[in-house]
Amino acid sequence: MATYLDDIVAHHRARAAADRRPLGDVLRAVGAAPEPRPFADVLRAGANSGAVAVIAEVKRRSPSKGDLAPDLDAAELARSYASGGAACLSVLTDEPHFSGSSADLVAARGAVELPVLRKDFTVCRSDVLDTRAMGADAVLLIAAVLDDGELRSFVSVASDVGLAALVEVHDEAELDRALVAGATLVGVNQRDLRSFAVDPERAARVGAAIPDGVVKVAESGVRTRADVERLVAVGFHAVLVGEALVTDGDPATAIRRLTGSVSCS
Repeated sequence: MATYLDDIVAHHRARAAADRRPLGDVLRAVGAAPEPRPFADVLRAGANSGAVAVIAEVKRRSPSKGDLAPDLDAAELARSYASGGAACLSVLTDEPHFSGSSADLVAARGAVELPVLRKDFTVCRSDVLDTRAMGADAVLLIAAVLDDGELRSFVSVASDVGLAALVEVHDEAELDRALVAGATLVGVNQRDLRSFAVDPERAARVGAAIPDGVVKVAESGVRTRADVERLVAVGFHAVLVGEALVTDGDPATAIRRLTGSVSCS
């Protein structure tokens, strides 16, 4: 039986196969993009100062839960995140499954000075280049949907065009593949992308195998200050939070609660 992940990846691979744009056109768009902001360095700097870095996500819906914040204003939400102390943004650009768009990314990045991750399903070289062309500062590479050659190639292409590559893993085997591919920024997703269930112990388990020098990001299932403290205690530099923020009536204060800058009472 097909899973959420199967359907989503099939859609993106079909779209990539149908892309007939000349490479020169894509590269010209990359050349016209604004200067990249230092995504990984911001996360590392936050951890070095003793504060957890929050990557706050602009997310309208989820395939498993449906609409979360369908009417959000990406620029307004980005400003709220920045005022709450977010270190970086993550913006969904997948339209069929998450109701995201490149327009959301452009609006969010234009509203603040924070580095921005393009959250999407990268399956070809042009996806990496398009990420840079739309103004993002980091690209998401999901180990579960890429073979070893693709993963290695896309990490290299990202570096060549000035993008940070957040390589997402779900277990130790994927982590080994990410490190061999040259990943220096690794996200451990606690959500199983096939069932969309969250395992709150996954980050601690997989994170223990991530070597020093690699920036560690915990993804999914982060809702409370206690969640953040548990992840920081096992060595994570940052947390990526979406649903808990977009469904909160005051996302700026929600970020402050996560970082401990306001009371959780």
